[in-house]
Amino acid sequence: MTEEPGSLACRCCIVGGGPAGMMLGLLLARAGIDTIVVEKHADFLRDFRGDTIHPSTLEALNDLGLLTDFLKLPHSEVRSARAEIGDVTIPLADFTHLPTTAKFVAFMPQWDFLDFLAARAKIYPGFRLMMSTRADGLILDEDRVAGIRAEGEDSRREIRADLVIAADGRHSTLREAAGFVPDEIGAPMDVLWFRLPRHVGDGDAVFARIDAGQILVRFNRGDYWQCAYVIPKGSARALEAEGIDVLRRRMAALAPVIADRLGTLESFDDVKLLTVAVDRLPLWHRPGLLCIGDAAHAMSPVGGVGINLAIQDAIATANLLAEPLARGDSITDRDLAMVQKRRAWPTKATQAMQVFFQNNLVSRALAASGKFEPPWVLRLFVYFPILRRLPARLIGIGVRPERVTSPCASTSGAGQPPRS
Repeated sequence: MTEEPGSLACRCCIVGGGPAGMMLGLLLARAGIDTIVVEKHADFLRDFRGDTIHPSTLEALNDLGLLTDFLKLPHSEVRSARAEIGDVTIPLADFTHLPTTAKFVAFMPQWDFLDFLAARAKIYPGFRLMMSTRADGLILDEDRVAGIRAEGEDSRREIRADLVIAADGRHSTLREAAGFVPDEIGAPMDVLWFRLPRHVGDGDAVFARIDAGQILVRFNRGDYWQCAYVIPKGSARALEAEGIDVLRRRMAALAPVIADRLGTLESFDDVKLLTVAVDRLPLWHRPGLLCIGDAAHAMSPVGGVGINLAIQDAIATANLLAEPLARGDSITDRDLAMVQKRRAWPTKATQAMQVFFQNNLVSRALAASGKFEPPWVLRLFVYFPILRRLPARLIGIGVRPERVTSPCASTSGAGQPPRS
């Protein structure tokens, strides 16, 4: 494809520099495909994004020969998860038995993960990353998507592409431009995200505290805890009106162990609202366009598996489409349908499990008053440790995990300075 003045051209244009977009950009560039990734922000430095790197993703990095270098970056490793539900402490997941190279969930700021993927992708001469560039429309050639319109810091341009990938999240601009409307599945909760200091002796495991009307989850981030306080859907405004003191008192009563550090929450400016949505597209594609990740299916935060699903989508897309893209074949709607067929069932199965957990634990806990008792099935985890392997597998590996089988072309250009 030739470029016209004022426009760019590539084989594949990926919109969205999140985990799905950056992983797919790396895999396609590695296969020798001329690829542009468009990211609307100037950098990846946005807080309160998912920071979990699951064993399946670590396995993909191992497939690429990148795991050793990746684990040199600052991170924490979680090998188990437990919860206090009412008065009962329940070990929920044990990742140490997973059939993977890395038998843990790595916690790392998402910007470090994305910077790592971008740096490795830039080794390949066919990769271009365009930061501060916002996609705001599709270019159509009759019924086929032939590229995007984008706005940079000081100019507008067209990017023509044989294939456009929408990896721009649950509020996808390209999904809307294509006329795609997701089926809403729903969630009973929203989440308040914030940081609290972590003290020596706090432990390393993911820890949840669940009691009548309240749920708090803490994730080890080295010198601080990233915390998720689960609230009933749509209640954030009323909670904010009550004031930060009320929120601090509620959390202190729920988890006295953190009471001495709640003073670091000075106002609701220190709290980020995550509006939870669970949805999926009935159709992920049209000629020339494919949606993946949150653009195709928004996940509940239950299990923290959204990033995992998005990266699995990217790996499957590269596995199925990299060879025809590298050969110069026209990518047909049938080719795109193969990606959806591959990834739709894992998405539905994972969302079904999330909804089951929402309905049978989260909703019950948030609606409860008085003493809250854990579901009887979770009590079995205390007495039968082998049961802890099931949630570990579902969270750590997922349904239908993907291994990297996309080709690796010549690495000519490796070692050259990365391009912006």
